[in-house]
Amino acid sequence: MHLPLNALRAFEAAARHLNLTRAAEELNVTQTAVSQHIRNLEERLGKPLFRRLPRGLALTDEGLQLVPVLTESFARMAQALARMADARPREVLTVGVVGTFAVGWLLPRLRGFQDAHPFVDLRLLTNNNRVDLAGEGLDCAIRFGDGAWHGTDAERLLPAPLAPLCAPELAARLHHPADLAAQVLLRSYRAHEWPAWFDAAGAPCPVLRGAVFDSSLTLAEAAALGAGVALLPVRMFERELRQGRLAQPFGHTVALGQYWLCRLKSRPPTAALQAFRAWLLRETASAG
Repeated sequence: MHLPLNALRAFEAAARHLNLTRAAEELNVTQTAVSQHIRNLEERLGKPLFRRLPRGLALTDEGLQLVPVLTESFARMAQALARMADARPREVLTVGVVGTFAVGWLLPRLRGFQDAHPFVDLRLLTNNNRVDLAGEGLDCAIRFGDGAWHGTDAERLLPAPLAPLCAPELAARLHHPADLAAQVLLRSYRAHEWPAWFDAAGAPCPVLRGAVFDSSLTLAEAAALGAGVALLPVRMFERELRQGRLAQPFGHTVALGQYWLCRLKSRPPTAALQAFRAWLLRETASAG
């Protein structure tokens, strides 16, 4: 069935406003034109789409079925046209991201960047914080540490204080930092983290015998499954804490590094990198 686009647009606007005058103002046409479009559409469909009331309009069952389909279709058309109107050629941006930051912070916000910058063809390569910008052909990388990496320009993104996290059942049995001496303490490859946390908490560090992991993501999963207590950047696991998969038994934290956006000083930033940098700094600033 061939239906005029102008008639469908007039109906969709009138359905959102339930008012012909406001629909006409939005479409920059007369109220008479909107009314005529809707009548033509109803005649072609052989069904009424509105019930005319003394003070406006009400959708019929048929109108209610048609509105969401049209609203979604027009929105998708607008997005496609906006992408076509962007005269900039698409640019590939290859970003190395430590897996903890990728899963815990970046991925939930990534759609916002892609919608705002359709010319960027983003390639994400996750790692365990060991990265070679030049050797891996990366435009930039998001890393955890002190920001002092040779030959790179590093900009601070987010602090990431560490705290013990574990399964809720285990957390319920922990009342003082010294109670951890009787538990399996899961470790990352950075051996100084647990001693630094115990020092900040004012408790002696026990002999560490737990398994060693090269990724905070696997470390957190092991802790959630009850394998022991892990020392993790709390703000990267807020979802697991909300879901009750992990719990934080103590308020003590230790700051041993932050997340940084890094790029080679020898390579000038592309338009894609400048867009990603500006978006990332804005988002992390608003996140506190």
